[in-house]
Amino acid sequence: MAGVELLRVEVAYAGERTSSRGALDVPPGTTVRGVIERARVLARHPEIDLARCAVGIFGTRCDLDDCVSEGARVEIYRPLLRDPKEARRRRVLR
Repeated sequence: MAGVELLRVEVAYAGERTSSRGALDVPPGTTVRGVIERARVLARHPEIDLARCAVGIFGTRCDLDDCVSEGARVEIYRPLLRDPKEARRRRVLR
C-alpha cells in the first residue's frame, strides 16, 4: 500500500483482573471492529463478547461499524454487573 497514509489509533480495555492498551496504525476507512481485530484484543481477552459489550471512542459510545479517525482511542466497555439504579436503591434501604 505505497502512498497510503496510515492513521495512528489506540485501543483500550479494562477487564476485572487484566487490562490492555496499545497503539497501532490502520488505513483510512477502518472501522472500530477492524481496529479491535487488528489489535488482537479478542485473542488476549477471550471474555470479551462484542455482541454484549459496548464500544466507544474517547468515552462516547459508538457502533462497531463506525470509522475511526486519526488519534482516536477505541474503548471496549464491560457489561455492568448490576443496574446502577437498583444498586443505589439497595444501598438506601440498608
